[in-house]
Amino acid sequence: MIDYLVTILLIAGIYAIFALGLNLEWGFTGLLNFGHVGFMAVGAYTTVLLSMNNGVPLLLSVLAGMVLAGLLGAFLGIPTLKLRADYLAIVTIGFSEILRYLLLNEEWLTNGPIGLCGFPRPFQDLVPIQSYNLFFLVVVLSVLVIIYSGIELLIRSPWGRVLKSIRENEEIATSLGKHVFSYKVQSLALGSMIAALAGSLLAFYLQYINPRNFMPIETFYAWIIVVLGGSGNNKGVLLGAVLFWGFFSGSRFAQEYLPLSPTQVGSMRVMFIGLMLIILMMFRPQGILGKKEELSLER
Repeated sequence: MIDYLVTILLIAGIYAIFALGLNLEWGFTGLLNFGHVGFMAVGAYTTVLLSMNNGVPLLLSVLAGMVLAGLLGAFLGIPTLKLRADYLAIVTIGFSEILRYLLLNEEWLTNGPIGLCGFPRPFQDLVPIQSYNLFFLVVVLSVLVIIYSGIELLIRSPWGRVLKSIRENEEIATSLGKHVFSYKVQSLALGSMIAALAGSLLAFYLQYINPRNFMPIETFYAWIIVVLGGSGNNKGVLLGAVLFWGFFSGSRFAQEYLPLSPTQVGSMRVMFIGLMLIILMMFRPQGILGKKEELSLER
């Protein structure tokens, strides 16, 4: 049971970091990103390829993945952020799918659908293998605290207040002399870097990655977490991650009590999550910890 709880907390912690990046983009800036998982893939593959094939230290590999993801986020944002929000959504989901197919087909680099394994993990030679997940949980939670605290400081700073003003009405922010386009690019780049960090941690946890780990559904898991906990509320993201992965993992045991096949149980779990979100949106559209005044009619 302890190992099972550690596993749930590990996944919830990694996806909380992933969703915090999305919450920065959408919850605080109003940027509609449907390809967030693409930046997670950039972080995971960059970290693994640099550390496994080129002997780059793990910390530098992780930082390289974050920098590359940030540059790609800015690169995607430059031609699209001056247009309406739906253009960014289309471009980002297109980017994530193009990237996934590149990872799938460029076997000389990524080993294609077979994936990559056998790469080093932090302090793996110092921590006994039977205790590694518990140790790695401490690492993930420490990173989560750092990311959460950093975003909270940024959001409470003048920079964060500009992001909120852009979310509510970017014309007003422009009239006050703020370079709205620059702030949007910065938010998208920083959110992409956080997603890349989550990707590196996911690779270390799984010890194996392939393109199927970065399907579009992973982005919408992050959206569920943000919507469930409360858009524009970092505490809500943490709560949403725990609730979502707690249910998603715990509901597997329904197979033992229901006369359904594993495929049917899997479909039922997804249907239940959808129903839960519909009910939540009907009675509390701001999410569990979200504030109604944070919602904008334009969004």
